Formats: sequence, C-alpha cells, structure tokens
Amino acid sequence: MSEQPRQGQPTLKTDHKATRKAVTAAAIGNATEWYDFGVYSYLAVTIGLVFYPAQSSGVQLIATFTTFAAAFLVRPLGGMFFGPLGDRVGRKHVLAFTMLLMAVSTFAIGLIPSAATIGIAAPILLLVARMLQGFSTGGEYGGATTFIAEYAPDRRRGFLASWLEFGTVSGYVGGAAIVTVMTLLLGSDTMQDWGWRIPFLLALPLGAVGLYLRLKLDDTPVFNQNTDGFAKDSRGERRKGQLRETVVGQWRAMVLCIGLVLVFNVNNYMVTAYLPTYLEAELGYSTTLALVVTLGAMAFMLATVTLFGFMSDRVGRRPILLSGSVFAIVLSLPAFWMLQQGSVWTAALGVVVLAITLVHFSGAAPAALPAFFPTKVRYGALAISFNVSVALFGGTTPLIAESLVQSTGNLYSPAWLVMAAGVVGVLVVWRMQESAGQPLPGAPAIPVPEREPGTSGKLPYPRKSGDFGSGIRGSNVRRLPSDS
Repeated sequence: MSEQPRQGQPTLKTDHKATRKAVTAAAIGNATEWYDFGVYSYLAVTIGLVFYPAQSSGVQLIATFTTFAAAFLVRPLGGMFFGPLGDRVGRKHVLAFTMLLMAVSTFAIGLIPSAATIGIAAPILLLVARMLQGFSTGGEYGGATTFIAEYAPDRRRGFLASWLEFGTVSGYVGGAAIVTVMTLLLGSDTMQDWGWRIPFLLALPLGAVGLYLRLKLDDTPVFNQNTDGFAKDSRGERRKGQLRETVVGQWRAMVLCIGLVLVFNVNNYMVTAYLPTYLEAELGYSTTLALVVTLGAMAFMLATVTLFGFMSDRVGRRPILLSGSVFAIVLSLPAFWMLQQGSVWTAALGVVVLAITLVHFSGAAPAALPAFFPTKVRYGALAISFNVSVALFGGTTPLIAESLVQSTGNLYSPAWLVMAAGVVGVLVVWRMQESAGQPLPGAPAIPVPEREPGTSGKLPYPRKSGDFGSGIRGSNVRRLPSDS
C-alpha cells in the first residue's frame, strides 16, 4: 500500500526533468571546484619547486600546504558573504557567481610566472589566487547542497545529493588524471618548466560549461514558495534580523554541523590532498606510482558514492555516518601500516581502506547537512558552519599531517588525526536527529513526482509506484523539529 502525506501536511510537487538539471548543474560546479584540488594536490611537489625553489624539500612541502591551507582560512568570509546573500536573492544567482569566480581564479594560477622569473612576487600572487578560490568556494558547497536538497523528493534526497559528491570525485579524478597523464608524457623536468600550467588553464572552459548550466535553471521550488524568508518585501525593503537568526538562532545546529563536517573533511583531505605527497615524499614511492594508487582509490569512490547515498535513503543517514566514524577509529592505523610495507599492492589496499571510510560520509553527508537548518536561513547557516569547520579542520589537514610527521618522525602520526576525527563523528551522530525520508525543516513534503505524459527514459532516481512521504522505518529515526 502506498503511503500518503499526513492530513493537513503541505506538499510541493517537483518536475523530474528540472530535478535532473538541478543535480547536473550543481554537480558540475562542484566538479570544477575539486578539479582544482586534484590538480593542486597532485602537483604539490612541482609547485614547491616552482614557487619555493630555495628551500629544502620538507620546507617546500610545508610552504605549499600552507598556501593550500590559506585558501581555507578565507572560506568562512565567503560563507558569511554568499550564504546570507543566497537566502535573500536566491540560490541560483549566487551559485552562478561563485562558479565564475572559481574558474577565473583557478585559470589565473596557470598564468603566474615562476619564482625564478619574478622572485618573491610569485608565491604572493599564488597566495592571492588561492584566497580568491577560497572566497568563492565559501559559497559553493553550502549552496550546492542546499540547491539539490530543495529540489529532491524527500525519499530520494540521499541518492540525489550524493551526486554532488560524484561531481566532487569526478573533478578530483579529472584533475589528477590530467596531471598523471601529462607527467607520463612530458616527464618531471618539462612539467616543472611549463607543463604544470596546462591543468590550471583548462579550468576556464570547464567553468564556462558549469556557468551556462546554472544560468539556465530556475531557483529551487522550496525557496520560491517560502514566504517567511529574508528576501525583500513587497516594498523592496530588506527584512531585519537575518544575521541574528542565522547564527544566534541556529547555534546548536551549527555546532553539530561543524562536527559532522570536521570528520568528513579530515578524512576527505587526508585521502585527496595529503596521501599523494605522503606516498612520494615520506615513503619513497615514485611520483607516478603515488599518483596512480591514489587515483585508483578515487575511482573506487566514484563507483560507490551514489550507492551509499541510496543506502542512506533506505536505512537512514545516522547508521551510515556512524559506521564511517567507527571505521575511521578502527581502520586508520591498519591502513597506514599497509601503506608502509613497501609493496604496491599493500599500498593500494591501504588507500582503498581509507577511501571506504571516506565514502560513508561522501554518500550520506550531503543530504544530512541541509537538514540541520530551516529554509529561511539554510544557505547562510550551512555555508558559515561548513566553511568554519573546513577552514579549521579540513584545509589544514595536509599541513597538520605533514607537520606531525616532520616534528615527531612518526609515519603513523597522520592516522592519529583521522582517529580523533572519528571520535568527534561518533559524538555528533549520537546527538543528531535522523532526517532520511522527512521534509526539510520549514519546507513542505516533496513526493517523488510522476512521470510527465509523453516522456520517456529513466528517472534521475529509483522510484516505487505511489512513492510519497517517509518510507524509513526503525528505532533510529526521529522527526526533525519543525521550523519555528
């Protein structure tokens, strides 16, 4: 028997074509962001040689990762600027602008002369470009997750939101693959000379595609029907109290969000940003082998991330996030032990073990995060809390991991970082409420739409006949509080 919405519960119908376009546009935008991370991480050693040539190899890596981390320090500023703006003027226009700024700043890195040509100005220009990237990214992920969540049917939000991380991994794999192929074809010397610029220059056409797709979309139906938000009123005047409602009114939810993003991103940046350098600089693997091993783990994630999103719709977000947190605590030391055995196969297995841990968060977190906040402040509260957490605990992960290795001489020290994050993840999941199958706070129920007459092809998500409302059952599921 099909389920029906509770009596008096408002509902909102969506179009499956519009939903598919929304998911595609958001995922491609996120792919552009992570394309840069893949390129920068895989070129960390080369960037150190180009921009910090006078330093020792260890200092070069720390300087490179410091520049990497600096971009994250301005992300909260981007979140505070773009997030509340998205709650006032709409998600679509803000996401289009962040897409443009990200592509242009990434492209600009490819144009910066080396330190051998312009001296100290080279690393300064690199830092400026990275900070522009960080500022734009401050409005990207929170907006993209909000955008997909507000289009997605309640019972398919986990599956659809996981495509955002599919875009993340695709962008990373694309950037890493380009660097790997170019390194094989050109060699390390040519890459250091001029080849490193090409991957950064390719960001501009990729960004142009994402910008076009985003400009073609309508804003989310949840935002358009919301009458209690901070958009300008009928007289064109801005409503008051947005910052207070966004930060002070949501501080408990923001603390949980910061904690969940912490465990997600420590795992994320350990695998995607630090492992290629760890394998090469600390364990002595060749550059190509370090790149290929990490790329293989990313390919594994690419194949499984939407499965974990689908599972979070079936069993709930909390069980998936809890298992990922426990894996981080239990499997980190064995994974780093495998990395250090000197065999290609054990190294590959160790990276895959870390990727298995990470994919739990990649699959379930994009749907869990927007459900912490009500519609009228969702973009702003999510963008601020997400980027505060990423700035403090995500972007600094490669820097902290490398500094721990350099200061202690212990090659297991990065595992301690992942284990500590796992403990935080367990505490957050214990305190958070289940949101799978439920309407977003402050939003009407969104059923899985019927196929329009005369259309064909697959729906952008699995669908049961009569699928409507919450289908998750079990003691782990609790209702979220309604929007006040």
